[in-house]
Amino acid sequence: MEVEKQHNFDVDLGNLMAFDSTHTFPSQPPLSREELIKQSLLKGTHLVQAIADALFTLPSTEDVDGPLVNLPQPLTKLPREKHLPKPKPPTKWEVFAKKKGIQKRKKDKIVYDEQTGTWKRRYGYDRANDEDAVPIIEAKPTDDPAGDPFAKRKENKKQRVEKQEKNRLQNLKEAAKFGALPSHIQLAATSLPITGTQAAPKKVTKDELGNVAGLAATATASGGKFDKKLPGEKPAQHKGKYRKFLPVVEGTGMGSLEREQTEKILNKIMSKNSHDILNVQKAVTMHTVKKEKKRRSENGNASATDKRSDKKSDKNFKTQKKSFKKGNFKKGKAKGK
Repeated sequence: MEVEKQHNFDVDLGNLMAFDSTHTFPSQPPLSREELIKQSLLKGTHLVQAIADALFTLPSTEDVDGPLVNLPQPLTKLPREKHLPKPKPPTKWEVFAKKKGIQKRKKDKIVYDEQTGTWKRRYGYDRANDEDAVPIIEAKPTDDPAGDPFAKRKENKKQRVEKQEKNRLQNLKEAAKFGALPSHIQLAATSLPITGTQAAPKKVTKDELGNVAGLAATATASGGKFDKKLPGEKPAQHKGKYRKFLPVVEGTGMGSLEREQTEKILNKIMSKNSHDILNVQKAVTMHTVKKEKKRRSENGNASATDKRSDKKSDKNFKTQKKSFKKGNFKKGKAKGK
């Protein structure tokens, strides 16, 4: 590998970056793609080596995993990954407050509670002037005597919360038009409904309603076969194919299909990968060896049988010879007479 001087390299250890501002590729003659790749890899190797040499010049501390160094502050200002955030458009309340000259002021966290005569928190648990803690509501001349003031107060609060949530979503929609929201909030805000927290209910068509009714009718164990039909109800339409399961117990009829399917798949896999699964040369060698062993064992058994017969004949001959010497043969012959 060529050795190149590294004093021309600009090394920024804060970003772990190095570059050569004086390096250029020759334009004449034009380099081929392979030559460009080769020179780029060579230049990248030199730059990485320059970063490694600069890192080892920094003071380090020993650790279990190796030496650790503190990188200096970056010298090169890198461009932003995302664009600068745009200012959010003013909300309706901010526009109204600016028009009327209303100044935003910070409220105290502790306020005076007129019911108990003590100071309490403005918000949260056991807050001051809590409407739910009022046992008696003073009736006004315009109130309905038959109405429930507690239920009416609860309904008014619910309406205020819904109106506030609607305004919040509307403000998000306006800010999303100007692109003044982060990417994840921008994506969520574009799918928000303007009318409120819930989207408008979709109108169900006749076909969709019939499909749902058919699914509900066929959800039983019998597939709706023994269910009672309503007047005017049409039979459920079964779209697609029924699932067929093979019997568990093997037999001569349907029970043998599972074994046939298994053998079919196995034969298909073996025929496709026969060059990987079956070694013909090895199989022939093993067959020859097995045949030779069988022949030797047969020859060995035959020779062992012959040896046993020879030993038996020799034993009989020795027995007869011994009997002849003792005279048993003569006695037997005399008895025969």
